[in-house]
Parts: sequence; C-alpha cells; structure tokens
Amino acid sequence: MTTDSTDPADASGPPAPDPEARGVRLLVVLLVLTVVSGLIDAVSFLGLGRVFTANMTGNVVVLGFAAAGAAGFSVAHTVTSLFCFLAGATAGGRMAVRFEGRSRRTWARTTLAVEAVLVGASAVWALAAPGRNGTTYALIALTAFAMGLRNATVRKLGVPDLTTTVLTMTLTGLAADSPLVGSGRGRAVRRVCAVLAMLLGATLGAWLVVHHNLWIPLLVAALASGVLAVVASGRE
Repeated sequence: MTTDSTDPADASGPPAPDPEARGVRLLVVLLVLTVVSGLIDAVSFLGLGRVFTANMTGNVVVLGFAAAGAAGFSVAHTVTSLFCFLAGATAGGRMAVRFEGRSRRTWARTTLAVEAVLVGASAVWALAAPGRNGTTYALIALTAFAMGLRNATVRKLGVPDLTTTVLTMTLTGLAADSPLVGSGRGRAVRRVCAVLAMLLGATLGAWLVVHHNLWIPLLVAALASGVLAVVASGRE
C-alpha cells in the first residue's frame, strides 16, 4: 500500500498575488498629493483673497487676522473655507466607516477620484466664469471640500509623517529626531521629501497664478489626482 507524500501546501502552488500591492505605493502617492496641496493653497491664497483651502492651521490664523480688521483678509472667505473643509472631512469620515475592513486600494482610489472631479470642476469654473459674482466662493468651496475629504482619508490611512497638507509636525520630527540630538532614528528622508514636495507645489502654483491663470494650476492638480486614482496601491 502506498501513500501520497506530497505536502498539501506544495500542491496549492505559489501564493496568489496581493491585490493591495498592485500600483504605486501610498508613500509616493502621498508625496505627490503634498505637491497638489501646495498648488491648491497657492491658488487660494494668491488668487482667492488670501485664504487657504488646504492648510486649515493657516486658515484659523487668517480668520483671526480678518476678525481683527487686518487689511486684505475676509472673514466670509475664511469661514466658507473652514465650513466646506469640515464638510469634506465629515464625508471622508463616513467613507472611512463604509470602507472599514475592505480594500485600502479601492478606498484610496475612490477618494482620489472624487478629489479629481471636485478640483477639475473648480478648474472649469475658473476658466468659464472668471471674475463673476460667486466664482471666488465656488472655487473656495470646491477645493476646501476636496481637501477635507482627502485629509480625513489620509488620517485614517495613517502613513507616518505624510499628512499632505501640514508640515509643522514633520519639521518638528526632522529636527527632534536628528543626529544633532543624538537620535538619528527618524524618517529623515521621508520628512525632507514631504517638505520639498510642498515647496515644489507652492512654487509651481504661485508661478502659474502670477504669470498665467487660476484654472491652469487647478487643472494640473485635478489631473495629478486623477492619475493617482488610477495607479494608487493599498500598501505603504
């Protein structure tokens, strides 16, 4: 009598590829989104009345300036941005609950697709109705909602040092974990890349706003988010 000595694990063949790993890693995706944030804030601050729609830390400070009567700042613009950002973050939180326990890849791509649509709509609006009543508020609302949605998603994804919109803690970590304090265990390369990505986006966005038109950096931002919606993976 003979017995089959084949190991069942060998018979099953090689493990199936992880669908979450297909595409561009989240680390790269979030760095590109940091560039996009720089573009968006360049548009909003330079072209929409000195208001931020991605960086809410700056917006709270701007609201204080406006409330104190400082020239060049608008309470109405800033409140609109804050409200729409919070609405977007709420939508992002609800989406996180819906995707809980499901594919991070699908979740990230869905959020990025919505962001691309919202920012793309703002680009079309800026091109079609420049200077019209309501255009400034529409662009603030669309971009702030998109950034709130994205920020809620990035927070839930939990990739360290890559919030895509705020660099205060990233810069703090870069200094506090540096060899100068006897540490050197920090994620220095990642943090430096995040800072450079924001600087690149802000520089490019400012140049396009100053020398061309608002709709161009908005279109660039929408296209970047749209491409990432197609290629993002679910892995860091």
